[in-house]
Amino acid sequence: MSVAARTLDAEQAGRRIDEVLERVTAAGDGKAVAAAEELVRVLMDFYGAGLARIIDGLRAVPGRDTADTLDELLGDDLVSSLLVLHDLHPEDTGTRIGRALAAVRDPVEVVTFDESTGTLRLRTTGTGGCGCAGAGVPEAQQQIENVLACFAPEVTTVEQEPGSATREPALLQIGSRPPQVAPATRATAAGRS
Repeated sequence: MSVAARTLDAEQAGRRIDEVLERVTAAGDGKAVAAAEELVRVLMDFYGAGLARIIDGLRAVPGRDTADTLDELLGDDLVSSLLVLHDLHPEDTGTRIGRALAAVRDPVEVVTFDESTGTLRLRTTGTGGCGCAGAGVPEAQQQIENVLACFAPEVTTVEQEPGSATREPALLQIGSRPPQVAPATRATAAGRS
């Protein structure tokens, strides 16, 4: 079996872990629940230590341009989510949000990110006719949320505001002659003179 065939994405793996833990919890055996939770913690510590060694090893190879290799690894959603999960990701939250949004099909820009609430406000910058991104709004929102879950799980809520629609400037007509006076006005004006 190839490595690609065995790969789970981070979201699928998280759901599977939650499902297994819920089944164990539903069984009602407190000792089994505690053992399952301890098993998950031990495995996370084990894999986290291995990932830390990989990152340190990439940085320590003399004569090797680790920036390209590290950038490629950080661009992979599975690797990135594992590094975040184990608090090993070398990029800050803002950089990871930017990396995630760069992977989104329709362009958006960050308005604000509130670290205390996990709320990310975005503005669409796509050229769709309604000022929305080109894909349907629910599909685009789901794509954004999925990619953020891997690269920046600190983002718990995504709010979008419409982009500024680009409008054609109003046509201002400037004539070369003075405005014409209505005929009745001319007659009145002529009678006064």
